[in-house]
Amino acid sequence: MDWIYVALGLTILLLAGDALVKGAVNLSLRLGIPALIVSLTIVALGTSAPELLVSVQAVLRDAPGIALGNVVGSNTANILLVLGIPALMKGLSTGESDTRHSYILMMGISLVFIALCVTGPLTWWHGFVLLALLVLMLTDQFRRARTHRRLGASCTAAEEDLEGADPQMPAWKIALFLVLGLIGLPLGADLLVDGSVDIARDFGISETVIGLTLVALGTSAPELATTVMAALRNQTDVALGNVIGSNIFNLAGIIGITALVGPIPVDAEFLRFDLWVMLGASALIAPFVFLGWNVNRPAGAVLTLAYLGYLSLLLV
Repeated sequence: MDWIYVALGLTILLLAGDALVKGAVNLSLRLGIPALIVSLTIVALGTSAPELLVSVQAVLRDAPGIALGNVVGSNTANILLVLGIPALMKGLSTGESDTRHSYILMMGISLVFIALCVTGPLTWWHGFVLLALLVLMLTDQFRRARTHRRLGASCTAAEEDLEGADPQMPAWKIALFLVLGLIGLPLGADLLVDGSVDIARDFGISETVIGLTLVALGTSAPELATTVMAALRNQTDVALGNVIGSNIFNLAGIIGITALVGPIPVDAEFLRFDLWVMLGASALIAPFVFLGWNVNRPAGAVLTLAYLGYLSLLLV
């Protein structure tokens, strides 16, 4: 039954997260909130809602190892797997994306996060530091995007490209999406955490390893599915930027909020190994960011094999 709970929880999380994004985006645009603000806030939070709800639920259920493992494992999977598999299938045309500024922010926040973990357990003041970094990052991105728009970007185009935007969506449908999302997310998170904890106990695996593997892979599934479909449709120019943005929000937003809910102990193995794997995976994509290389099939093979090697070390 535990595996059924995990599968059911993941399915509900994916569907509820998608529903919440669609409902929130269309409600915000209907109320006249600019698409730029929506994309920087509501969409970012909505697409990370599964990770956030799982991490908070894990702390409340006295399984904080799942919370930290979920975020660190998701960030590693985002780089190595979410970029690696689509690149291995078809290659990703990331050379046109200027992600240097966001990448530097991601690396800086990663280093601050590791430093905070060294002083762990992560408590409320760590959470405030991380959330302050998130606010600074969002403010910076908003300022840069607003400047870009003043130089000629089209507001209409931004709304058309916004995930989940549908100008024809009726009010009742918006309300239905919001209700389904708000009900489904905590339900899915509860099922996923309960099932994962029981599986860890049954197999004698630590909650941390379950968080780094099973839970992290599950909560990274939306990003992987989106990038795979984008690769098949030759729409991969923003893949690198999406991964970088997701990783920033995971570290600063999700752990920041979760640390306010309750303390998060930092397992010694995180400090010895997993945090550095996350940082090393992030460093691997530096040539694609700064030299404008496309993530081609050989690069995809390297990234995917690196992730499989990491998984094998965790599960041995």
